[in-house]
Amino acid sequence: MSFEVVAPLFLLLCVGFLLKRLHMISEKTEKELNNLVFRCFLPLLLFYNVYTTDLSTSFQPHLILYSLLCMLFSCLLFFLFIVLTVKENSKRGVMIQGMFRSNFVLFGLPVTIALFGEAASGVASIVIGFVVPFINILSVIVLEIFRGGKINGKKILRGIVTNPLVIASLLGAILLLTGLKLPYVVEKAVSDLTKTATPLAFVVLGSSFHFSDTKKYIRLLSTGVIGKLIVYPAMAVGVAILLGFRNEQLAVILAMSASPTAVSSYTMAQQMDGDGPLAGQLVVFTTLFSILTVFLWVFGLKQGGFM
Repeated sequence: MSFEVVAPLFLLLCVGFLLKRLHMISEKTEKELNNLVFRCFLPLLLFYNVYTTDLSTSFQPHLILYSLLCMLFSCLLFFLFIVLTVKENSKRGVMIQGMFRSNFVLFGLPVTIALFGEAASGVASIVIGFVVPFINILSVIVLEIFRGGKINGKKILRGIVTNPLVIASLLGAILLLTGLKLPYVVEKAVSDLTKTATPLAFVVLGSSFHFSDTKKYIRLLSTGVIGKLIVYPAMAVGVAILLGFRNEQLAVILAMSASPTAVSSYTMAQQMDGDGPLAGQLVVFTTLFSILTVFLWVFGLKQGGFM
């Protein structure tokens, strides 16, 4: 199940890596494509995911609230841990984001559907509609805090309101909540463009990947992978079980917390003066190891009778 979700994404990384080695993508092209992904394609994808959320079915406020609180608590916990253990600001924001920011849309939704069928997609989609804007705001705050070496409230606020991913998510939420609809031709164009976002983002990430960076970041990568794929889901799922969440609700919480680091974290780190190579490595290795960890999480929860 998790292999079927992750394998195509990993192949896209390999395509980008190969194209760079064949000199079909230059350093200049890579930077331009990364900028295009960050300012155009990913914002369109986030906008469309929120805009098309169906609030009329499977609306569960307690699950939404718990998901948002999980995101906030994990962000704060990893913030405290990284500030105490990592010295360089360019790496701090990237590490924190890499451990709490999940690839929920691309990974979580297919996993939830695979476990409980299309009926569970409504529940997952609504949670995604609320989580996506919130997670982007948290990510901007974290990266802005460590961007200049000191906390500047006005700069952080400006970073939030001018970030393309946040703007797109909030615009999608406004149209969703007001019931306003885009003209058909515009909606169709946006829908078509969103299909480009994920493949292009992973190809660009693959083109930037260097095995030499892995050895340099081995300690941080180990911390990031363990935090993202083991610590975060253990906390989120453990508390959820104690609160009585079961079956598709628990599957949504697991998918949100145990999914690998979002590819958009790499593009955002690049654009906001974070350590881009480290951010890319975190996406690649959490994606790779999630094939095993998600399988083990699902197996354990099913054996325990929770899903």
